Amino acid sequence: MVLYDVELPTRLMLGTALYPSPAIMAEAIAAADASVVTVSLRRETAGGSGTSQRFWKFLEGLKRPLLPNTAGCHSVKEAVTTAQMARELFRTDWIELEVIGDDDTLQPDVFGLVEAARILSNEGFKVFPYMTEDLRVADRLLAAGCRVLMPWGAPIGSARGLNNVYGLRTLRSHFPDVPIIVDAGLGVPSHAAQAMELGCDGILLNTAVAKAADPVMMAEAFSKAVVSGRLGYLAGALPPRDMASPSTPIAGKPILD
Repeated sequence: MVLYDVELPTRLMLGTALYPSPAIMAEAIAAADASVVTVSLRRETAGGSGTSQRFWKFLEGLKRPLLPNTAGCHSVKEAVTTAQMARELFRTDWIELEVIGDDDTLQPDVFGLVEAARILSNEGFKVFPYMTEDLRVADRLLAAGCRVLMPWGAPIGSARGLNNVYGLRTLRSHFPDVPIIVDAGLGVPSHAAQAMELGCDGILLNTAVAKAADPVMMAEAFSKAVVSGRLGYLAGALPPRDMASPSTPIAGKPILD
């Protein structure tokens, strides 16, 4: 998987929130073989300067590329300012851009998202936009400078899987050369496999692993599901049919009197 000219070894990206402990988080990231680790600026700074420094050092020890995000931002100004702060703190131009439009569903404000993406792209950021599966929104984000699309599967933390398979399949067919990472709403490994079977390029998740009874085992399960789904897509899946199709041909069948 190549994102902004950076080749990554795997197609799974994992978040750092909600784990029972930093040690379990590190084990889960290793078990997932995550190519990128996402981190919220608000999560990083929530515990004060001492806690912040310790967590930052811990993240550095993971030896994985970091993708800061603007989680919790509800306006263009807030998202842009948070991204600028994240670049200073984490020393990266990559940013997962979230502009939340609804508190109950955490659905993206796609109008603010496009505006913020344009501002940040002009400032040299490599923007990973958290979006709906809308084709026009995708068009506008690409025109704003984004080179990756990150549609949600379902509302963040809902574990509902892929609410709009048709929308994701349509997004894939309209933008065959743009990396598509499904972000948010996945609950079990089969959801990730399904997304990959549709032709999506990667998966970003957090809650399904961090809140599992065994986060490390769940991380490994998602890792294998991503690989399995990708292989299924590349192999060329048998299209669904309305009628049965026998695997044993009728020709040559013995006739018994």
